Amino acid sequence: MARRFALADGGVVVLHETWLDAREAGALFTALRDEVGWRQERIRIHGREHLQPRLVAWFGDAHASYTYSGLTLSPKPWSERLGSLRRRVEDEAGVPFNSVLCNLYRDGQDSMGFHADAEPELGHNPIIASVSLGATRRFVMRHVRDVRERLDLDLPNGSLLVMEGTTQHFFRHGVPKQRSIAEPRINLTFRRILPRG
Repeated sequence: MARRFALADGGVVVLHETWLDAREAGALFTALRDEVGWRQERIRIHGREHLQPRLVAWFGDAHASYTYSGLTLSPKPWSERLGSLRRRVEDEAGVPFNSVLCNLYRDGQDSMGFHADAEPELGHNPIIASVSLGATRRFVMRHVRDVRERLDLDLPNGSLLVMEGTTQHFFRHGVPKQRSIAEPRINLTFRRILPRG
């Protein structure tokens, strides 16, 4: 059963906590951990280069290049496993996706800083769908102007989170460090990249 959160200024978040059962989620985690060519990329934040505090890989249709924080990712072709999962996520979210950013958080020391998925190639009011596998991690959302508007969610193994409406315009989201967590987590964030121009 899905939990729906209406956010300020037209944002919407839908959380399916048990979208995949534990057995399927565990098998998918193991396969992706071993099959994906994970990399630690350099990004530019406030004019300075940093190693991302997690490992990443980018898959998608041939034209679906993605640029953020000074990093341009060219997609690897869809694997059979990721292509099959994409179709299931599309059915649930009700929109087509042509790319997925795979994130591997090796333990609770790995993180993702606050950001919005608001790059021009994502278009107006993009829908972002995110599958979580492995360790449960905290997902935090903060309004860009009103500190009272916030949402904190724990994303368990097998969950699907969908961000809709104006969420990317008015909220930033992130995955903070949780030093007590020793287990890894994989997060698969599905997007639709629009043609340039």
